[in-house]
Amino acid sequence: MTNAVMLNNVTHKDLRVRTGYSAEFGDNINLALVFPTEFTFIQREYPILFRKDSNGNFESVALLGLDKSENLFLEEPGWNARYVPAVQQRGPFLIGLHPDKPVGSVNRGPMIHVNLDSPRISETEGEPVFMPHGGNSPYLEHVTRILQIIFDGAEASKTMFAAFEDAELIEAMEAKISLDENTHYKLPGFFTINQERLESLDGSALEQLNRKGCLQFALFVANSLGNIEWLVELKKRRRAAAQA
Repeated sequence: MTNAVMLNNVTHKDLRVRTGYSAEFGDNINLALVFPTEFTFIQREYPILFRKDSNGNFESVALLGLDKSENLFLEEPGWNARYVPAVQQRGPFLIGLHPDKPVGSVNRGPMIHVNLDSPRISETEGEPVFMPHGGNSPYLEHVTRILQIIFDGAEASKTMFAAFEDAELIEAMEAKISLDENTHYKLPGFFTINQERLESLDGSALEQLNRKGCLQFALFVANSLGNIEWLVELKKRRRAAAQA
């Protein structure tokens, strides 16, 4: 459920947020939406794949597990990785336009909203959202930076996928992963960068990609696929621990 309202330091002066990561907070997911604005960090930890949303538009996701509702980075102490995707870091906060300003107004920019139905919301435990005298807490400043990554990333994604399609770099993939002789996984419905096509682009095409800031994104996606081996290792460790 979502009960999103615009955040303000009067109505929500006592609001606190339970931080950390757990299944209780909805972090037991095998895919997380990610954005080009965080690819530098994502590609060091997770495989980056593409898929199509309900409208048929491409979006980027980080692969976190092989089974449904499985996050191989989620452990008892929390999220075991050097970087957590921004959509998970944001907690109960979202971006929305000011509801009382007309379309085109200079004041109709993105505003922070909070989902009051989130299990993270509390008035007795967790990180304070506002300081005692009304200023933003360090936690809210962090959330603001994360939301900016998402906001800018949504626009960057449109540019990136348009550039990739113009260069004919996107190809369908069906990842086939084997844990042992009897356990195999197929991951249909995903897309990735065609590395042979990327390597064969001429100077003009590479320059166009680079001018749009998208060449590095293509390289990040291609390089990130090596993290599938790490996912397999994490899966094997989890299976061994469960059987011990």
